[in-house]
Amino acid sequence: MSDNVKTLLVEDDPNLGLLLREYLNAKGYDTTLETDGKAGYEAFQKGGYGLCILDVMMPVKDGFTLAEEIRRTDKKVPIVFLTAKSMKEDKIAGFNRGADDYITKPFSMDELLLRLQAILRRVNPQESREVERKVYDIGRYHFDYDHQTLTIDEDKQKLTTKEADLLQLLCTNKNDVLDRALALNKVWGDDNYFNSRSMDVYIAKLRKYLKKDPGVELVNVHGKGFKLLS
Repeated sequence: MSDNVKTLLVEDDPNLGLLLREYLNAKGYDTTLETDGKAGYEAFQKGGYGLCILDVMMPVKDGFTLAEEIRRTDKKVPIVFLTAKSMKEDKIAGFNRGADDYITKPFSMDELLLRLQAILRRVNPQESREVERKVYDIGRYHFDYDHQTLTIDEDKQKLTTKEADLLQLLCTNKNDVLDRALALNKVWGDDNYFNSRSMDVYIAKLRKYLKKDPGVELVNVHGKGFKLLS
C-alpha cells in the first residue's frame, strides 16, 4: 500500500525529522523533509504528494496554517498532524482544518505506520469503491451500511448509527488492525476515557451480533485496537 507514496514531512525538530524520514523511506514511503511551514508549502506546490505529515508548532508558518493552505488547492490529500499538544481543543482545531488524523508526541513508529496504512486504505481507489457501495460481506453475514442492517440467513439485525459506523471501519480494515484511537476519533469525535469505555460496549454488541458464524471473529489486539477476521 505504501509503495511509491510521495510523502511530504514537515517537522522542525531536526533529529526527529531525520529519524522519521529514514524510517518512512525504509517502509516504502518516498519522503521529502522540510523544516518549516513556508518551505513545506513551497515543496507541496511542486505537486505529486499523496500524503502530508505536518508538525503543528513550527517557525515561519505553523502546521495548522500550512494545512489550510494545502486544503485550498487539494481537498483530498491525506493530512496527519504530529504535535506535543494533547488538549481536546487542539485536536478539534486540527480536524477542523481538514486533518485525517492527529498523533500526539511522543508516539511509537509502529503506531504512526499503522495510522498511515489505515488512512491510505481509505483513500485507495479500490477501497473507495467499496465504501461507495457501502455493502459488505462478512463470512455468511451481509452488512448494508446505508440501511444499517446486518443479515445472516433470515435473521436481520437493525444497527444503531454508531454500531454501523464502527462496523464499517472494521470492514474497511478487515483482517487488519483497526487502531483504537483512530476509531474513537472517527466515530465518537474524541478518544477520551469515557468514549473509550463506550466503544468497548459497542464492540461487545457487535461481537454478539456476529457470533452466529463461527468463521467470523472480532478480536482485541492488546495495546493497539481491534481486528475483524473472516
